[in-house]
Amino acid sequence: MHFKHCVVISSLLLGLFKRSLVTASQMSAEAPLANASYVPGTHSVAYVTTPSEEVAKKLAHGLVSKKLAACVNVIPKITSIYEWEGKINEDAEVLMMIKTRTSKINELTEYVRSNHPYSVCEVISLPIQGGNEPYLKWVGGMVP
Repeated sequence: MHFKHCVVISSLLLGLFKRSLVTASQMSAEAPLANASYVPGTHSVAYVTTPSEEVAKKLAHGLVSKKLAACVNVIPKITSIYEWEGKINEDAEVLMMIKTRTSKINELTEYVRSNHPYSVCEVISLPIQGGNEPYLKWVGGMVP
């Protein structure tokens, strides 16, 4: 008897799931995409770790004032675990999340390398595929 209830409930859930997919696909076909004019990859998010908030804020102010970034989030109290010079390390760090144009990543990287206290600093980036159109437009306006 328990097995029959499971089959009936599973069948009902599957039917609801299929109906949700059909409704969602109909809605997406009817509604225009919110970021239809944004070209995926035009902007990027760069990540940089620093040893302190003081260093992160100094770098962030420099990046924004030099128009290399529209916005920098300074995220305190992260823990990084990594191998360096044959030893496993665990350090408290600060993460910078930097929004910029993809075309500025090389210049942004050079700025960070020139002003960062680490001999090998982390600067990695990912392209932004989509998002809130007004925000993406603002990023583009802030970083020429």
